[in-house]
Amino acid sequence: MGITWAGKILIVKDSLREWELMSYYLGDWGYKIVKASAAKEALEIALEERPDAIVTNVVMPGMSGFELCRFLKINLTSQKMPIVICSNKNQAVHHAWARKQGADVYLTKPYTPEDLLSAIKVVTDWNYIIS
Repeated sequence: MGITWAGKILIVKDSLREWELMSYYLGDWGYKIVKASAAKEALEIALEERPDAIVTNVVMPGMSGFELCRFLKINLTSQKMPIVICSNKNQAVHHAWARKQGADVYLTKPYTPEDLLSAIKVVTDWNYIIS
């Protein structure tokens, strides 16, 4: 019996521990996981692999998660890719800036695995409906 994937998720994390935890939970729920350790790498992977959703940090070396959102949303081939931002920053200005940059969901740490799954389901279902 083969595995039926729920979708492909690109996780952009510079922390191996966070990436492993997210991969474990999302993989357990049937998602195929693709990893990037930096936003620039994620940009290349997103354009090549066309994931069903992207989960990213805000603060990373080189390019931020906000910049990644902006680049993906101005590119015609990736502008409909849903993006979930996970961050420690919990002020209204950060949430508003994330939306302005193109993020579909902004999760504030700490969040539960169920919160992450719910966010991914919301953005992938929403993306399916408007595509």
